[in-house]
Amino acid sequence: MKSSDAIQRHVNESSIQIMNQLNGNMEQVLRTIDYTLNYVINTNQLQEALYRPITYKDFQLYNQMKEELSLLQSPDTRVTDVIIANSASNWVINNRGLYPFDEYASNNHITTLIDQPGKSSYWTMLATGDFGSSDTQSYGCPHTLALVKKMPLHTSDKRGAAIATIPSCNLSAMIDKPNDSREVMVLDENYRIIVHNDRSKIGTLLTASGYVEESELTKFAGRAGQFQNEMTSITYVRSDFNGWTYASFTDLTEFNKEARSIGWFTFYVCLFIILIAVLLVWQGSRKVYTPIRSIFENVAGRLPDIRAQNKNELQVIDEHIRELFHSNANLRHEVNQNSRQIRTYFLLKMFQGQLQPAEIEEKIKLFGYEEQTSSWEHMAVLTLQIDILNDTRYEQKDLDLLLFAITNIIEDTVPPANRLHPVIIDQTQATLIGSGQMTIDEFHNYIYNLTEQIKESMKLYLQLDVSIGISLPFRNPRQTARAYREGLEALKHRLKLGKGVIIPYSSLNEGNHTRVYFYPSQLHNELIDAIKLTEESRARELLKEWLSEVLLKDRSPQEYQISLIRLLNDLMVVMQEGGVQLDKLNAREASLYEELMQLYVPSEIEDWFQRRIIGPLIAVFRDRQQSQYQNISEQIIEIIHREYDTAITLEECASRLHYNVFYLSSVFKKETDMTFSDYLSQYRLKLATKWLIETDMSVKDIAERLNFTNSQNFIRAFRKQEDMTPGQYRGKYARPDA
Repeated sequence: MKSSDAIQRHVNESSIQIMNQLNGNMEQVLRTIDYTLNYVINTNQLQEALYRPITYKDFQLYNQMKEELSLLQSPDTRVTDVIIANSASNWVINNRGLYPFDEYASNNHITTLIDQPGKSSYWTMLATGDFGSSDTQSYGCPHTLALVKKMPLHTSDKRGAAIATIPSCNLSAMIDKPNDSREVMVLDENYRIIVHNDRSKIGTLLTASGYVEESELTKFAGRAGQFQNEMTSITYVRSDFNGWTYASFTDLTEFNKEARSIGWFTFYVCLFIILIAVLLVWQGSRKVYTPIRSIFENVAGRLPDIRAQNKNELQVIDEHIRELFHSNANLRHEVNQNSRQIRTYFLLKMFQGQLQPAEIEEKIKLFGYEEQTSSWEHMAVLTLQIDILNDTRYEQKDLDLLLFAITNIIEDTVPPANRLHPVIIDQTQATLIGSGQMTIDEFHNYIYNLTEQIKESMKLYLQLDVSIGISLPFRNPRQTARAYREGLEALKHRLKLGKGVIIPYSSLNEGNHTRVYFYPSQLHNELIDAIKLTEESRARELLKEWLSEVLLKDRSPQEYQISLIRLLNDLMVVMQEGGVQLDKLNAREASLYEELMQLYVPSEIEDWFQRRIIGPLIAVFRDRQQSQYQNISEQIIEIIHREYDTAITLEECASRLHYNVFYLSSVFKKETDMTFSDYLSQYRLKLATKWLIETDMSVKDIAERLNFTNSQNFIRAFRKQEDMTPGQYRGKYARPDA
């Protein structure tokens, strides 16, 4: 009786644990699907698409939506298809593509789900064929579980629904295989079997399957519980998430047989112990060892190779217990890893500035960071990069592993209360550091000491030189993306500071944002065009303006020289393209660079460029100008006359003739006294007047032939030139036989 009670108690406890574990594992998958589908529905792309039709022309929007839907489909979520149906705008998107809603094979079933009264989000079980999805049907499951979310979520006027489908047999794989003594299943709110290892039982009512009577359904009323039905122990746990019931049916007959066996075994063991007590005088310690030996044999039965390892019984038992603890730790680790991956993904997007401020605050609350970040008075971002792998014991292929090791070292170095989880972005390790108990000066000192400790740890454990950038302090997590860019910008100064350095952004540009001086490319291009067009006075003005941009800024001498050499290089390219020999400049290529590098006064540099390069070039181009202008203009006009009915542009002409587009524009304007677009439009309208007089082509056909986007644009352009519509023009000037 004692054994039977103990076994039944252990069976009941085991059943509760199994049901709770099954509930937790399955609910984790379902919650992940629910949260991810919520995220997809709330994306800007889908919110925009809800109120507009989508066709094949919206490929980019469709592609973005497909990328978001792909988040739901993974081996972990077990989702086989995601359907986004918008009955109001008449489109459906699933794994296979984009379809009109009214032509979609399963639109009636989807309409039924949308019109279902009650919640905006619910789980339901349907026949697999209801959706006609080959992705779902390929699993051979007769029933499919579907998460239905009506869209928009928070309004009463529903325009469509987002549906994620999971074949029931996919969730059945999460249930242990049934044995002679225990059977596990999942029931919906109507006590219909929705998950079971036996596919034939899925979809049937619990009462119809013979497990319980109709009158016993009231015993499932609580959050969790147990009751007995003749020789069956029934254990159930009801989910607060979706109302499903996880039930276990245990046959107590087999356990009662084992209880009787244990009773006899207990009797014999007690008798044996009495005999041992009588013989204890001469058997001594040998008899004390019997329980340990019994435990060893039970363990050794599961580890058949244990005898060959030359270990004693206590070692085997100890290793087995350690293995059990290790398995439990692994399970905990896997749960933590899933949660950590989602948090890491959020931090990556926050560092890269891919989240809106409101979304950042929402995610911080969702992931449990709000209490931590709200207590921080000061924050900063640390950006860490490995300086060089050459001459170390590592190779480039080890980079990912090294960054992972660096992350672990930072986690060990920085207290969890003062950081968020470190992340890796490309080849940079980024960490958000914060503190709420320091002044700004104390925070600066804390950050610097922390980075020194991190750098020394990298040298000690990994034998690597790393550099660390420190952003300016800030107070709100919404400024994290800006701080991350400051950290990256600080790391760029390794070019002059060397490797293994710590670079606070506050030490750059007096702690303000970096002032970036760009090369004056626009003035550069205008100067070269002026030289080609032989506009000497304009070239002189542009050279003076270019030099003021380059020389009057707070730059290093090396930057001055780079800009000067860049201009000289491009001017020499112009010489080569124009076929101008260096002999005409009375110089060799090497001597030009030497002469330029000996000049340090702005007035001398300007005079040297004008006297040695620009002036001689303009003289050469002026001699060629007349014949060249005429030839270029004639080629452009020939292209217009030949290809007037295509979308010809000046840029395309420049590409064909191998000239700069601004240069061609100036040449054509000088030769024809009109722009390229005006000439093209005038020529097309000239042809239009000819066709209106000599042919019976319709106005629409003429507009299409002349490459107008529509007939209305053609009519407006024609009226602007002729002061009458094409129809009026034809009526006034058309030949009688036309």
